[in-house]
Amino acid sequence: MIKRIVDWYFSKRALPFWGLFFLDCLIVLGADVLVYALNNGFATTAREFAPLVGTFCVYLLFYIIGFRLFHTYSGIIRYSSFVDLQRVGFAMLTGLALTAFFKYGFGSDSWLKQIRMRDIGLAALLATALLWAVRVAVKYLYDSVFQRIGGEKVFIYGVKQGGVGLAKSIRNRENSPYVLCGFISDAADMHGRLLMGVKVYRNDGTLAQTMIEKGAKTLLVSPLKNEAIRNNAQMVENLIKAGIKILLIPQEQEWDGKSDLNHTQLREIEIEDLLPREKIEVDLEAVREQLSGKIILITGAAGSIGSEIVRQVAQFAPKKLILIDQAETPLHDLRLLMQRQWAEVEAKTIVSNICVKERMEEIFRIHTPDYVFHAAAYKHVPMMEDNPGESVRNNIYGTQVIADLAVRYSVGKFVMVSTDKAVNPTNVMGCSKRICEIYVQSLDKAIKDGRVKGVTQFVTTRFGNVLGSNGSVIPLFKEQIRRGGPLTVTHKDIVRYFMLIPEACKLVLEAGTRGKGGEIFVFDMGEPVKIVDLAERMIRLSGVKDIKIEFTGLRDGEKLYEEVLNEKETTKPTFHPKIKIAQVREYDYESVSRDIDALVRASIGEEDMQIVRKMKQIVPEFKSKHSVYEVLDK
Repeated sequence: MIKRIVDWYFSKRALPFWGLFFLDCLIVLGADVLVYALNNGFATTAREFAPLVGTFCVYLLFYIIGFRLFHTYSGIIRYSSFVDLQRVGFAMLTGLALTAFFKYGFGSDSWLKQIRMRDIGLAALLATALLWAVRVAVKYLYDSVFQRIGGEKVFIYGVKQGGVGLAKSIRNRENSPYVLCGFISDAADMHGRLLMGVKVYRNDGTLAQTMIEKGAKTLLVSPLKNEAIRNNAQMVENLIKAGIKILLIPQEQEWDGKSDLNHTQLREIEIEDLLPREKIEVDLEAVREQLSGKIILITGAAGSIGSEIVRQVAQFAPKKLILIDQAETPLHDLRLLMQRQWAEVEAKTIVSNICVKERMEEIFRIHTPDYVFHAAAYKHVPMMEDNPGESVRNNIYGTQVIADLAVRYSVGKFVMVSTDKAVNPTNVMGCSKRICEIYVQSLDKAIKDGRVKGVTQFVTTRFGNVLGSNGSVIPLFKEQIRRGGPLTVTHKDIVRYFMLIPEACKLVLEAGTRGKGGEIFVFDMGEPVKIVDLAERMIRLSGVKDIKIEFTGLRDGEKLYEEVLNEKETTKPTFHPKIKIAQVREYDYESVSRDIDALVRASIGEEDMQIVRKMKQIVPEFKSKHSVYEVLDK
């Protein structure tokens, strides 16, 4: 019964604005009568009650004007703030001033009950205090008592703007599922203090036990503390072992530190949030200046990297997007996304294979793009080891087709997405991407030297694994955990670099738009991560016990660690601390073209061993690992 009354009273429409308005008026009238009675006696007040109340009702009209001017009755009492109390104070001050002006300016004492200005002033002070008290009391009851009914108890990590913003979101939003029980701070001087009515606790080894004692099973992380929790593996493990959920606002949402926080943006922490990496800042305005109003063609637009490039470019108001992919269903999903989020951007979704030269030429002739972002490629190492001919035809010949058409139709800039597997390649896929790099670089040099007529600038971007991409290790581990294990790791010492897809694509856009042509831009991928450590942390995060890790052995063409530079290459700095330019050997365009033409012909009629042999002739540093093609290196 009590719960039903509470739910009724604190429901959204239980006390409409006119109810609060009527309550405020009663408080003002009551304060007037009470002060008059205290100063003039209750017997006198009773005898003169009718004319006295009539006079106070006239004066009440001036306070109503103040209520109207400052909208004191438009808010919800339980969400009252200091601003609401200010409004009440200003409204009462306005009403008092108008009352005084009316009393002395119009001689109202001659036809109304004569009341001393001192009584009117004291009544206004009392009424203001009572109005404040009602709001504070209701808010306190709601925050301290009623909101705790059925709410999940939580702690907030962070006591600065981000943590306080989350706390306000919890308390000020309708039907919040959380009840704030405490704050966590890294600062020793904050321990034991009160913030927003709850205690601040120290972040130490007893944190998990403290939360359990207080009945809190969830920790909300301030967006300003994302970096801190990422670098505190022990804290995360202690909380997870204690069965405490960790919720945070994902870094990709990029809270600006000013806008209101919303606790509904929180999601449970994932392994991607715990990988060591620094936040990457990109000059997006410079990118906007380059891409706004331009016609932009993106190959592989439905893939992990391509679709993220689409999403980011669409924000810069391009004139038109031409989105090419041979995967029909993912491209259809991308089409629906464009219609839903960027309906104002003209987007042509084209299902086609980049190797069909006639179709690609038709697309270039009709749309005449200003920029090309070339992300289409076969990328799975074991698959390409088994199908080297397809790797040559799709990755190498497809790149040659798009690059040549870019020159023919005077595309301003061609940006190719490459991979760290192109460095000292140990597999067919990596070698195919290295040949792509060689081709576009030699073509760019031939244009600059005047041996090929054209204006296109060719830029290559090279980086490692991106978190959550299709077929990558993290989605694989998540699926294996859902099945109850085991998690399969190829080798106990294998390491990889990781980067968020949005971060990688931002760097692609900045490097691509600011490059002058001929560069291979190498991204700083941060610290490498051991895959077995990654698997162990994902198991702990899942909360599922008895999941084992199995070592299956290196796959065909796989190496223990990836590189971003050839052993003979060096780098030089650029406009961005996370982007370097690889200084690589130059190739003659005519010779490279002849070699690629011969390789493409071989990919159609010759056996796999002969195809790979020709690839090794073009890229001498290609040394196969854990592959049948190792015999070619002897």
